Amino acid sequence: QVQLVESGGGLVQAGGSLRLSCAASGSIFSINAMGWYRQAPGKQRELVATITSGGSTNYADSVKGRFTISRDNAKNTVYLQMSSLKPEDTAVYYCNANIITRVLRTSDYWGQGTQVTVSS
Repeated sequence: QVQLVESGGGLVQAGGSLRLSCAASGSIFSINAMGWYRQAPGKQRELVATITSGGSTNYADSVKGRFTISRDNAKNTVYLQMSSLKPEDTAVYYCNANIITRVLRTSDYWGQGTQVTVSS
């Protein structure tokens, strides 16, 4: 069993900052890419940022220069530092990880989601 547990969401004013964390636990052999996605009401889930096990990053154009993804491989944790937040960043943010379990099965796992609300 593998679990992803997110934390750090909340309500913030436009221009403010938040930091999301996502910790993976359970029967983990290793973790490949990790990432953050978001889903706003009435919209499809979209990619926000991803990071490989080697630290290479990829960002959605809408968050480039404002969000920073990072990871701590020793803690099986991925972070999303969000700055200069805009009302359009309001969404449920989901953590994703591609994980090889101890029985050497590779699957994608998702966190439960954390709400980020940016007020204008």
